[in-house]
Amino acid sequence: MDVSARIATLELAETFVIARESSDEVDVVQVELTHSGVRGHGEAAPIERYDESPASALAYVEEHAGLLGDDPFAIEEVMARLPATEFAARAALDAALHDLQGKLAGLPVWKLLGLQREGPPTSWTIWLGDPDDMARRAEKVGDRFLRLKLKLGGGDGLDVERVRAVRSVTDLPLQCDVNEAWTLDEALDALPQIDVQYCEQPLRAGDPGGAELKRRSPLPIYVDEDCHTLADVAACAERAHGINVKLAKSGGIREAVRMVHAARALGLGCMLGCMVESGLGIAAGAHIASLFDHVDLDGNILIAHDPWPGVRFTDGVQLPSDEPGLGVRAAASR
Repeated sequence: MDVSARIATLELAETFVIARESSDEVDVVQVELTHSGVRGHGEAAPIERYDESPASALAYVEEHAGLLGDDPFAIEEVMARLPATEFAARAALDAALHDLQGKLAGLPVWKLLGLQREGPPTSWTIWLGDPDDMARRAEKVGDRFLRLKLKLGGGDGLDVERVRAVRSVTDLPLQCDVNEAWTLDEALDALPQIDVQYCEQPLRAGDPGGAELKRRSPLPIYVDEDCHTLADVAACAERAHGINVKLAKSGGIREAVRMVHAARALGLGCMLGCMVESGLGIAAGAHIASLFDHVDLDGNILIAHDPWPGVRFTDGVQLPSDEPGLGVRAAASR
């Protein structure tokens, strides 16, 4: 297979704010594989929180391109040959291999994997701001989305007020994501006061209070930063009621599917998340969304112009294409 990769910049429609950072644009790594004249594409967003960068992801692809071999259907062998580092880069390669497989077989990835096409509705993210601002942005959503995800962790004692302000303007189901910003005491104080279906990563990853919070919390706890690959799932069962699987953390579709099956065996709920990604990155998640209880795949909707259209947003659901492979194509240059 011929391999090429590049770094692409995605401009956000508005500044995106979470507990630990804000951004107006993100860089992603995009991969193209060519076999028998057919091209497969994949994308993933490396993030600094996991000690990965677009530059390190690009270097990984370029350094290890020779390990991909000549058989795009041998994904297990290919991924086993690649070093278990730079998981966003691995996810981009995994997605490109699945895209290539589907195109060669004439099947969309969801059908190639034997899955249903449609998953649960995606949440829409209300990024971190003051309570009134978050309420105004939630009110503007109207009926376009069927659930909202609230970014909390302001460090100013106003997180409960943020949820209450949003709840005052909408009846939509809510979930919240604290991005590791609370202490155990803060979590135990806030969780009984907020009207959300579940809380994502309230404590710092590895916080020794995780098991106690799971035991005492009135709401289900899902972990994100605590859970990367299959090797993390068993330990997460001790500190959470569910896990957030992201392809850029796990290394791709193959590992994500394994994580879901392991989580189900342990009685854990499963959420499918994303980074800020174009339709190319979101498509890979959308093709396996039917395996999950909750879906948060709004990354491509957050950017100003999606350079890889093809995921259809229908009745709140990010619906994957029924065309071969991932079913997205590069848009014409502006």
